[in-house]
Amino acid sequence: MAPKVLVSDKLSETAVQIFRDRGIEVDFEPALGKDKDKLAEMIGQYDGLAIRSATKVTEKLLENADNLKVVGRAGIGTDNVDKVAASKKGVIVMNTPFGNMITTAEHAIAMMFAVARQIPEASASTHAGKWEKSKFMGVELTAKTLGVIGAGNIGGIVCERAVGLKMKVVAYDPFLSEERAAKLGVEKVELDELLTRADFITLHVPFTEQTKSILSREALEKTKKGVRIINCARGGLVDEAALAELLTSGHVAGAAFDVFAEEPATENPLFNLPNVVCTPHLGASTTEAQENVALQVAEQMSNYLLTGAVENALNMPSVTAEEAKVMGPWVKLAGHLGTFVGQLTEEAIDSIEITYNGTVSKMNLEALNCGAVAGIMQATNPDVNMVSAPVIAKERGIGISTTTQDKSGVFDGYIKLTVKTDQRERSIAGTVFSDGKPRFIQIKGINIDAEIGEHMLYTTNKDVPGIIGTLGMTMGQNDVNIANFTLGRDETNGDAIALLYLDAPCPATVLGKLKDTGLFQQVRPLQFNVA
Repeated sequence: MAPKVLVSDKLSETAVQIFRDRGIEVDFEPALGKDKDKLAEMIGQYDGLAIRSATKVTEKLLENADNLKVVGRAGIGTDNVDKVAASKKGVIVMNTPFGNMITTAEHAIAMMFAVARQIPEASASTHAGKWEKSKFMGVELTAKTLGVIGAGNIGGIVCERAVGLKMKVVAYDPFLSEERAAKLGVEKVELDELLTRADFITLHVPFTEQTKSILSREALEKTKKGVRIINCARGGLVDEAALAELLTSGHVAGAAFDVFAEEPATENPLFNLPNVVCTPHLGASTTEAQENVALQVAEQMSNYLLTGAVENALNMPSVTAEEAKVMGPWVKLAGHLGTFVGQLTEEAIDSIEITYNGTVSKMNLEALNCGAVAGIMQATNPDVNMVSAPVIAKERGIGISTTTQDKSGVFDGYIKLTVKTDQRERSIAGTVFSDGKPRFIQIKGINIDAEIGEHMLYTTNKDVPGIIGTLGMTMGQNDVNIANFTLGRDETNGDAIALLYLDAPCPATVLGKLKDTGLFQQVRPLQFNVA
């Protein structure tokens, strides 16, 4: 059955056609995003939801989204998506951070020119029939110092453009390396130094708890007199009331804002102040950018729904289409290892340790971690998936650690999963053979070679005669067919294990009879999704 996608905002027809061309059923309802009740009524039908800014993906909406797997935002900002609720629901949230980078960067540069030369005021005055040439005295950008707060994708482009304008550029970004700064031709500085040196300051960071009011009243008062502030990033990064006061006092010479703390902005402390340029969130508003982000989100969502590739996700490690092909069997193995341990663990889990050995240690470990943790969590909550599992583990205070090792032993690569509780420690290891099938290769430190079946029975016992006979006789007397079995033992301490492959789940009565023999330390039925 083909995946089904709802487009609830205005996306280009070309983007909608991408879904159709990829074999995905799509409903194009560009006005639906504004009707939250109707959207909530319909959302349960869909595997994917493609949006812009009008659709609000709230916790309440997600409660009805039982089939939803991915939300794709055509654009960068995802303030209209409850990402925590989406993660708990197991829904991937994607954006398109690259489709409008140039457009937004160019808008910031344009706003800087506009406020430097008072272009909007001069234009309005001239349109009014005035000729106030002496009133609009501007400043040059050449040789001025531009302070860039956030030198990521968009901020980096602004840096390059500003260097081309012969400006001196200083950048504050905790994640900016010295090598990257040198390549951009900028000087990396701390925020306080940027504030005291910059003639112009432009912001290019997301809105988070860390960046909220990054230009607070205190920060703004540290700036040099005559500074000009440009914000084409997100509302709430600047204390707008404080900035208005500093503009009025003359400490700040001008400001250019495309984004505001409250949008749509019909009232704002910055409105109607001299030498303040305001635009209605136009950073991404070019025909090229709108087309680019729409096409990009359609391709990303299609790739995920059809191949499992995860691109530009905000709540899930990215996995390219090429990685998905290679990693698919390993992700499945990680899930099976987690499922095995999860079904055996009844007490609260304190920590999960995952060791990657050999070839698998060079793969996308974040995604593999998600697969293993999801397998563990699904034992108690079948609705958990790779998106929601890490969130649930964190909420439960479960520590997750990862170790990588060079190749050791006979296998080119393997994964070992260890789960610790306050009572015991359980471990299991597995690998993927050349046929692409995952195998268990070690349980409780005992080496085995076991394929993974849908219905299995796991037993542990002391290595004594009669165990195989007891298993076979008990199953036969109760009409339970054994399709295959795998045995293993630890000759140093006399422990042994058995894995039986059954045609159907083992009845509880049979499990009881095996336990009543007194020969087995553990008798556990196991189920795996081998589809």
